[in-house]
Amino acid sequence: MGADNRYFLLIIGKLVYICSQFISMQLTYSKQELPEVAGKVLSDITNKTLLFYGDMGVGKTTLIKELAKLLGVKETINSPTFSIVNEHKTNDDVLYHFDFYRVNNEEEILDLGIEDYMSAGHWNFIEWPQKAERFLPTEKTTIKLTKNQNGSRTLNMMPVK
Repeated sequence: MGADNRYFLLIIGKLVYICSQFISMQLTYSKQELPEVAGKVLSDITNKTLLFYGDMGVGKTTLIKELAKLLGVKETINSPTFSIVNEHKTNDDVLYHFDFYRVNNEEEILDLGIEDYMSAGHWNFIEWPQKAERFLPTEKTTIKLTKNQNGSRTLNMMPVK
């Protein structure tokens, strides 16, 4: 294979990777459909760091509880609003559930040891991640939740398989 062909294949490979970062999924669901939605999320993610965006009360923690249950977490999941991070044992790994709602500055996030959590290769579910953007890995899944007028929720997730 000539140098031109190798260069062409390299460029195509990079374009495929870049485009894959923009593939998204949208689901609208009721609370009764949450287990099915959580299963779909886990089957379509490309990494173990999930960022949850949405207004207060939209259902971020509710979705996280269902995801954790599917991963094998046995104990009760509560939002770590005051502790900032909770650790849970899954079937074969560890899940760190972060809630940065009450964080006031980046120093608080650094004091948690955020860089160690993010580089450990475990599950990281993060509520209010916009407060920690600078410390988040490049490989992450963004989940945006919105509440619809009829009480259902819409989930937008990117990237997906």
